[in-house]
Amino acid sequence: MSVGILKRARGLFGAIEIEAPPKPAVPRRTASPFHAVTVVPGRNACPGARALEGRRFLSKSAPVLPLQRCAAAECTCRYQHHEDRRGPSRRARDLGAAMDAYEEQDRRSGARRGRRKNDR
Repeated sequence: MSVGILKRARGLFGAIEIEAPPKPAVPRRTASPFHAVTVVPGRNACPGARALEGRRFLSKSAPVLPLQRCAAAECTCRYQHHEDRRGPSRRARDLGAAMDAYEEQDRRSGARRGRRKNDR
């Protein structure tokens, strides 16, 4: 009997779709195990947030915002995300430049037996 009532109600009011309850948010997995963040202090940041500026933390060990001793009424600090904990490369070899015109070869003239003069 209840099925007949529902069919008649659909015929009178049209097909009314009932919205499904929203699915719970699935936590995002980081692509890299070395995903890192830096703390970007807000406009009225506390001294603790300013002290952390520029330091990279692995995402799992980053300090929670707002910081424990933050005195701001509304914390505007945020995280900046990075693929890796390491910063930009500082070595010339990593940038593709050869140092002293030697590339992938040892610049010693010949193989020697030892370090002492009498070992030669």
